[in-house]
Amino acid sequence: MSKNIVVFTTVLLFLFSIAYATPGIGTFYTSYTPSACYGGKQEGVMIAAASDTLWDNGRVCGKKFRVKCTGPRNPVPHPCTGKSVTVTIVDHCPSGCASTIDLSREAFAQIANPVAGIINIDYIPV
Repeated sequence: MSKNIVVFTTVLLFLFSIAYATPGIGTFYTSYTPSACYGGKQEGVMIAAASDTLWDNGRVCGKKFRVKCTGPRNPVPHPCTGKSVTVTIVDHCPSGCASTIDLSREAFAQIANPVAGIINIDYIPV
C-alpha cells in the first residue's frame, strides 16, 4: 500500500510541475565572468542569464530554474534531447536579448543540440 502512495505522489508532483511550467525561449552564451550577480567569481557551468522578464532588479540572482527544451525555433530539426537541466541565475541578459533564459553552453547542450542556437523552452523555479 505504501508503494502505491509513493507512486501516486510522484505522479502527482510530476503533473503539478508540468502544469506550472512557463514557456519561453532559450539561447546560450560562452563568456561567464564577470557576471551581474557575482562579478568575477566563477559559479560553475550549470548557469544562466535572466532576461528582463525574469531579472526583477537582480532579485533573481542565485535562484534555480529547471529548464526543458520543447521544440525548435528555426529550421534545425529535432534539437531537443528530452532531458531537463537545473541552472542557477548568475547574470542579466542585456536588453534586446532574444531569449527568456540565456543558458551556459554546457547547460544548453544538456537539453538541445547547440547547432540550433535558439529553442523553445519550459522553465520552472526549483
